[in-house]
Amino acid sequence: MRPVCSYTDYFVLATGGNPRQAKAIYDEVHERLKKEAKLSPRNVHGGGEAKWILADYLDVVLHVFTPEARDFYRLEDLWGDVPSVELAAAN
Repeated sequence: MRPVCSYTDYFVLATGGNPRQAKAIYDEVHERLKKEAKLSPRNVHGGGEAKWILADYLDVVLHVFTPEARDFYRLEDLWGDVPSVELAAAN
């Protein structure tokens, strides 16, 4: 993100099948980063409805969406000029 964005190095985009899954994805990432890397987000927004959870870890901004929210906001299109890497889902 740095070439086009001054406030973070990476965006991580993830999708849960529904708000409950989106919240579970965020909770798992949060707990692992806290435990393994001693990192806590500077700010978190959207955890109540869990349609789009945004967690700002400074160098990394995590976005966890429901499918409808991801389709509506289309961050991939908004930031289309930034190189991206697609990863397989974790098991």
